Order: sequence, then C-alpha cells, then structure tokens
Amino acid sequence: MELKYFRLIKTIVEEGSIANSSERLFLTQSALSHQLRDLEERLGFKVFYRSRNKWNLTDEGNELYKLANKLFSSIDESFNSIRHIKEGSKGSIKLSAECQSFVHSIPQFVQQMGILYPEIDIELNLYARQLTISKLLANEIDIAIVTFKPVSDELENIKVYEDEIFAIMHKENKLNDLDFLDSNHFSDMHMLIHSYPLDSVSIYEHYLKSNNVTPNKISAIPYTEASLSMIESNMGVLCAPKWQLKPFKMSEDIVFKSISKNGIKRNHYLVVKKVNLNKKHIHNFISNFIEYFLE
Repeated sequence: MELKYFRLIKTIVEEGSIANSSERLFLTQSALSHQLRDLEERLGFKVFYRSRNKWNLTDEGNELYKLANKLFSSIDESFNSIRHIKEGSKGSIKLSAECQSFVHSIPQFVQQMGILYPEIDIELNLYARQLTISKLLANEIDIAIVTFKPVSDELENIKVYEDEIFAIMHKENKLNDLDFLDSNHFSDMHMLIHSYPLDSVSIYEHYLKSNNVTPNKISAIPYTEASLSMIESNMGVLCAPKWQLKPFKMSEDIVFKSISKNGIKRNHYLVVKKVNLNKKHIHNFISNFIEYFLE
C-alpha cells in the first residue's frame, strides 16, 4: 500500500471531508475521489461512510487511520534523527597532500563533498608538502595524503591505492629505444619537476636517492601544461603516474616509459590522528575519499 493512500486517509479525517482535503494535498477533489475509489477497490472494503456533510471511518478504515498515524510519526522521528546525525557531522577539515599528483584531482573531490556534505568545510593546504606529517602532529592540518607510512603511535595510516610512476618523454627521445629505464639513465637527463626540494619529488625519493643518482639538469616548472609543452618539443622528461595527466590533452608524440624492470610502484595513504578517527565529519571524508579514488 503506497504512502499516498495513508496520507489521503489521514487528511480526510483531519479535514472532515474530501472537499476540504483538496487544498492541503494540492490535488483536485475529483483526483482525490478517484484515488480513494482505487484504494477501496484494491482493499475490497470501504474506508469511509460518506454523507453530504460528514465522512466517518469504517471499522477497517479506523485501523488504517491508526496505522497512518503511527507511520507518519515514525517517519518524522526518523527525519529528526537524521537531522541530529547531520548536525553531528558538522566540522572543518584542513587537508594537505605530499604528492603533486593530487593537485588536479583533489579540487574535484572537494567539490563533490560540498554537494553531499555541505556541513563539512574543507580547506586545502597544498603548500605544506615538505612538512605534512609534522603539521599533522601539530594539529595544523587534519588529514594528510602521503606516499609513505609515517611511523607514529598517534597516527592511523589508511591505504587508498597503488599507482606506478612512468618517465614521460617525446617519442624521438633517445631513451625511448630502451625497454625500460635504469637509474643510470637519469644521470644525463633533463628532468622536469614541479618544485623543489628534490626530496619531495616522488621518483627521486622512491628510486634515484637510494641509487645515489641526481639528474644532470633539473628544471622546476609549477605548471603541468608547461611541462607537457616542453616534452612535446623534446626538451625534457617528466616522471609521473598516468592518472595525473588525465585532465590534460596529450600529444600523440608523447610516450610513457617504465622505470626499472619491475616498474616503480608506490602506495598512497590517508593519514589522520587516531584521536580524530571517531569524529563523524572525519569518518565521512575518509569513506568518501576512498570510494572516489577507487572508481
């Protein structure tokens, strides 16, 4: 039995007649009469005894009226509970990412969160990448996105996903003839990075540093479009995951080359202080972040 029928019975009883119910239910008297006849035909019994000026419930109708009151009371209670839950979800989150890969992806996620959870205020701090964990421990940020597991009893590390870093170059680059790049191939390379310090660059931190290799020439270019333009002119190599470049139009002359025989894989973690895990707005952010970036 549809909810509209319970609403119809309840309104007719409270208004005294179907004519008086028309304005409250935003339907014509004819439409309501048709609705009531349809209900009685389906049920196989009359809900009201009608007279010119008075509508009385039948015994069966009285049971439906009592059920309607319970039903709408329960619905009101549930929506009140939902409002209280949403009130408890209010809060602000200061977010920072250690990896430049997220600069283009995070704003889209934050926009989606703003629609689903307008009560959560998310502030992006993308200028704290070198001090992400120390700022987290100092409560200057609430959630960090990093590519390593920080060791601290105060922190919870939540793995989001794994990606692979590729060397992105022009197809006429001499390194494109190789099956994959080794660390020594970076010695004479002109490597394009987003910004210094070098320790904040994933390929250096995850691969080159341990092999005691520093590229011969390094250019810090804060705009990915500019880096791609230089690569199209065969003027350098950028190291990044493929998904980072999805928002950009890619030239057919640009190729992706694996680094090392097994590829350079890295994990991405959401890091939050354990004492904040039970906060409703923090929990909502984390669960939606995982769902968003696993799609």
